[in-house]
Amino acid sequence: MVQDTSVQTDTRSPSVEMIEKLVAFPTVSRDSNLALIDFVRERLRDLDADVRLTFDDERRKANLFATLGPGRDGGLVLSGHTDVVPVEGQAWDADPFAVLQQQGRLYGRGTSDMKTFIAIALVLLPSYVPRLTKPIHLALSYDEEVGCIGVGRLIEDLARARVRPSGCVVGEPTLMAPVIAHKGKKSFRCAVRGLAAHSAYAPSAVNAVEAAAEAVAYLKGMARRHRVTGPHDKGFDVSHTTVHTGIIRGGTALNIVPHECSFDFEVRYLPRDDPDALLDEFKAYLARDVEPEMHAIDPRTGFEIVQLSEIPALDTSSETQIVGLVQELTGNTEIGKVSYGTEASQFQHAGIPTVVCGPGSIEQAHKPNEFIELAQVEACESFLRKLMERMTLEPVNGER
Repeated sequence: MVQDTSVQTDTRSPSVEMIEKLVAFPTVSRDSNLALIDFVRERLRDLDADVRLTFDDERRKANLFATLGPGRDGGLVLSGHTDVVPVEGQAWDADPFAVLQQQGRLYGRGTSDMKTFIAIALVLLPSYVPRLTKPIHLALSYDEEVGCIGVGRLIEDLARARVRPSGCVVGEPTLMAPVIAHKGKKSFRCAVRGLAAHSAYAPSAVNAVEAAAEAVAYLKGMARRHRVTGPHDKGFDVSHTTVHTGIIRGGTALNIVPHECSFDFEVRYLPRDDPDALLDEFKAYLARDVEPEMHAIDPRTGFEIVQLSEIPALDTSSETQIVGLVQELTGNTEIGKVSYGTEASQFQHAGIPTVVCGPGSIEQAHKPNEFIELAQVEACESFLRKLMERMTLEPVNGER
């Protein structure tokens, strides 16, 4: 990013000003998002919104679900997450929590993923709420970036309150193209129990690091198999289920046979693939080919696998009315499938037809100097204006 020192006319629109305000809240997932939630709640107060909050166990973070317009049932949800990924260790050219407008772009953490969508909705809603014939719901969640954790509580609260939206648009960055499917994800931690000894007597011990290495190598083999033999879905940019090991920890000193090791791995699976079958295969391999040698030295050694997180796969039918509506309003008849996960699948599994469509590119997400093009801001404004206008004129999604 090259610093532009020329004098520029202030071209900040109301949407850009709101993006600046939201980005200024440093809502990294490890920290609280309550200041941002309070800001949004105060902004919605003048719109007579029915606001529901659900909290994490420590009440440091909250989801917000606001209903605007007539009634509580029906209508559409505009959904976004409030948390962002960390900036530590990244080479930013400017303060990541102060939006820099430069050469047709807005730079800052969360500009693409995904505070722009939320900001534009907040700016446009006051103009349309008095005329709505069906409600618009605004859903803001916490901890999406660490496993789509918060939205589960939001959806459970809606079920208890019997709030029944007819459709949902999740505004993750898709360059304003409708996305109807994404992979599911399950992540796991595997703990290996070995038996320590002096490394000079390694044959009498159980090396937890080496056992973990055999396990990780098998996972790599599973990944290769899926890459070659599939199943494949060419609609996805990565057309097959993937298996990936991302973290490994073990050992204390080179002259000590390590008694413990752990590694974290994930399966990102096609909507019609079965991640549980892959896990069962992996467990069977460990029990058959690795643990017998370990148990011959000490029966207390072995493997323990726990699930860390789960994001269901999204697989919305292209014939669903919410998909047709988004295609019409964006002017984009194409439909996409993506390999990253979103909260859309949880809304879909709760019986709320859902499509992903939002401004910006996922290629900018999580990177230093994250940005969004101003053209994408304008495209999202156009889409949300049309959607809100439609909500003032006629029923949506086949509602009566």
